[in-house]
Amino acid sequence: MHRLLNACIYTWHGLRAAARSEEAFRQEIAVFVLAVPIAFFIASEPWKRLLLIAAVVFVMIVELLNTSIEKLSDHVTPKKNARIKNVKDMGSAAVGLSILLAAAVWLIEIWEWITTMT
Repeated sequence: MHRLLNACIYTWHGLRAAARSEEAFRQEIAVFVLAVPIAFFIASEPWKRLLLIAAVVFVMIVELLNTSIEKLSDHVTPKKNARIKNVKDMGSAAVGLSILLAAAVWLIEIWEWITTMT
């Protein structure tokens, strides 16, 4: 039980650190806060609500991993480095792809919601 409590504390500290230092993560938190009630409004089935919310959470997870890679890279090699730039660009690409996936999930559900309204 002690390990679980520590894991929760470390999770909270990580989320706070990301929110304090990363504008992109703060924006994703704002999107999450908006997405949860909207998901309950537009999706009629529980699994669809879960998918909509999970798509946003997935973006946040990838952003956290990307931020971790960037911060570690900056710590290991503070100077400009072509290899580190490639690593950072790949992390950024992962975030971009996760956003495209989330957008596709949301657009499909919004389209379905609009077409069933008429």
